[in-house]
Amino acid sequence: MSLAVVATWSVCAAAIGGVVARPFRWAEAVWAIAGASVLLLAGLIAPGAAWTAVGRGLDVYLFLIGMMLLSETAREHGLFDWVAATAAIHARGSSPRLFLLIYAAGIVTTTFLSNDATAVVLTPAVYAAARKARAEPLPLLFACALIANAASFVLPISNPANIVLYGGTMPPLGEWLGSFALPSVASIVVTFLALRWIERRRIAGTCATDIARTSLSAGGRAALAGIVGTAGLLLAVSAFDIALGLPTALAGIATTLGVCALVRGSPLVPLRAVSWSVLPLVAGLFVLVEALTLTGVTGQIAALLRVVSADPMHGAAIAGAVLAFGSNAMNNLPAGLLASMAVAQAQPPRIVTDALLIGVDLGPNLSITGSLATILWLQAIRREGEDVGFRQFLKVGAVTMVPALIAALGTRLMLG
Repeated sequence: MSLAVVATWSVCAAAIGGVVARPFRWAEAVWAIAGASVLLLAGLIAPGAAWTAVGRGLDVYLFLIGMMLLSETAREHGLFDWVAATAAIHARGSSPRLFLLIYAAGIVTTTFLSNDATAVVLTPAVYAAARKARAEPLPLLFACALIANAASFVLPISNPANIVLYGGTMPPLGEWLGSFALPSVASIVVTFLALRWIERRRIAGTCATDIARTSLSAGGRAALAGIVGTAGLLLAVSAFDIALGLPTALAGIATTLGVCALVRGSPLVPLRAVSWSVLPLVAGLFVLVEALTLTGVTGQIAALLRVVSADPMHGAAIAGAVLAFGSNAMNNLPAGLLASMAVAQAQPPRIVTDALLIGVDLGPNLSITGSLATILWLQAIRREGEDVGFRQFLKVGAVTMVPALIAALGTRLMLG
């Protein structure tokens, strides 16, 4: 192994470790960009290769821009607070019913807006609703964190990692639903039952019924219409196998401008609220993965995929499980990027690729470090005065993720 290969692996490991652990409380994007910069300055990756890697993520950037604009516009006009308060009112004083309704809201939000929207936007609203209902907030917050990943393969639009794994070329919607509809149901149901069981003591009892809920404003109704319209648009373009990034960005921009025009507000407000640092974070990760690819690591992973794919059924189970647990060691975005590169080289059977997607989407429910959505969820609850340690999350994740993974992979394998 050459010195350049060792240096590349070391820089990438340090950068990914920084993204996951956030030393000095520096933003994740700082570590990704720092790692990519070191690779460039040390001559470990050529500028042309780095630029090509950044360009490869264009569809992902556009998707994230659209979703973040939709989410921030909805948040600014109280849509998510209204949804959470509505759930608290319909709980009718039952904490278990409130838990179920919050979980259902998370399913809808993740399915049609992505797991990041559930983690970043719905979570604070759920915390506020829990306080209004005088209910224990942590089980409800865990519901947000876990459903953000458990429901993230219902549709191609439910998780940016789906775009990453398929290299921007998604299966048509009909094929997607044929592969993932039943495994998604298994994932969602098993995750709910496991979390409901482990949190049964804190969920038991009653909650307040006198919940104040303001009427949904004109801006909130317009944002809701934009979200519904965007969901319909993305379902349509997905059915015709059209890349999702540009339609999502255009829908997000149109909704934001339309709502601002309706309420005579400035579009600068949602623009300032968007977490733009996620874009350089993703770009930096693309460069890191490209550097690893140039060292031959993805070739080695592709070779392993070819070996396990000799027996597609067993190979799918092994590949999905390995990627699920591996996503917690290095975060599912770089793990998904590496898997995507390996899939492009190995061309495994469709069932193996599908199992990899289930692993990269659902596996992060094991730990806080598993996905960007979970990291963002942790930041959101810390702003509300709550905190969850690594071991505390792991205890919940081990009970919920492992059986859900077995159920989802098992269901996909039964479909053949």
